[in-house]
Amino acid sequence: MDKRMKAKLVCDALQMALWRQRIPSGVLIHSDRGRQHCSRKYQYLLTKHDLIYSKSGMGNYHDNACAGTSFHTLVVEMFHGESFSTRDAMRRAVFEYFEVDYNRTRKHIADGHISPLAYENKMVA
Repeated sequence: MDKRMKAKLVCDALQMALWRQRIPSGVLIHSDRGRQHCSRKYQYLLTKHDLIYSKSGMGNYHDNACAGTSFHTLVVEMFHGESFSTRDAMRRAVFEYFEVDYNRTRKHIADGHISPLAYENKMVA
C-alpha cells in the first residue's frame, strides 16, 4: 500500500469517527508519529474540528498499544485472504467491521470485558 493511500485511509477513518460521534470538538486524538498522521489533510481535520492531537514519544511503542491491537485484529479477522475490487469496497468493509462487529459486539479487556460502545455509554451516563 503506497503512502498516499495510507494517508487517505487514516483521514477517511478519522472522518468516519467524527461522523459517528456527531462531530465532537475538544477530543483527544492519539496516534503514532507515522507520516500519514502528519499529512496536511489530517492536520487540517484536527484543526477544523478543534481536536487535541497527541502523538507517542519517539520509540515509545506502548503509547499506541490499544490502537495497534485494533489494527492487528482488523488485519487478522477481516483482511486476511480477502481481496477487494475497489477502494470503495474496502472502505465499506472496514466501516462495517468497526461499526457492526468491533465497536458494538466485540468485548475488550481494556474496557472491562464490554464492547467499546457499551463502555462509551457507561462513561457518558
